[in-house]
Amino acid sequence: MRSKPLRSTDRVCDGLRVALLLAAASLLAACQGGLGGYSDTPFKPDPEPPTPSSVTPGQKWSEDDYSLPAWPRESDLVEVKLDGPDQPLTHAIDTRSLRTGSDGVVRYTVVTESPGGARNVSFEGLRCTPQGQWTTYAYGADGRFTPAGEQRAWVRVNKTGTDQLHYELWRHYLCTPLAFEPRPKRDQVRTLESGRVPRVENAGFMPD
Repeated sequence: MRSKPLRSTDRVCDGLRVALLLAAASLLAACQGGLGGYSDTPFKPDPEPPTPSSVTPGQKWSEDDYSLPAWPRESDLVEVKLDGPDQPLTHAIDTRSLRTGSDGVVRYTVVTESPGGARNVSFEGLRCTPQGQWTTYAYGADGRFTPAGEQRAWVRVNKTGTDQLHYELWRHYLCTPLAFEPRPKRDQVRTLESGRVPRVENAGFMPD
């Protein structure tokens, strides 16, 4: 059986129905949006619990200003003894420059010497965070320091053995295990001079 063709009046009526339905849907959505979307439902979420007064947002760490140290003297250099096989390079910390800022950064001059006697001098900073970070502030040559400039960045301490110096400065000598904070300077110098850390302290850092 053939269906009857729609008359023009039928098409108009159908178009009006669709337009009215769309308008009603838009109006309903606007009303729900204005009332938070819960005016037509008995289910409403519980109010957010109040934040305890003891909870405060953490402060973002910021670095203090610093000044470049005096050129290191031989009498103030203490060799950093590293674990494992003999290293081709030797490293020494200038204890006169060794200090911790109010920002928690341990700053020091390190002198690295090759078997042939060539020396590299740099002024560095170390953070005693759980992962450890270090940076180079300046490089030394001819009795003076030159700032590293804009290329300076904080580098995560490498624990795979490719950078034994900064790993052991962070792990043994300059930071307190588990507390993740700098040792007092007298303890830093003591551990550097003794070349070892007591076994009870040496087991302090947790593995990643």
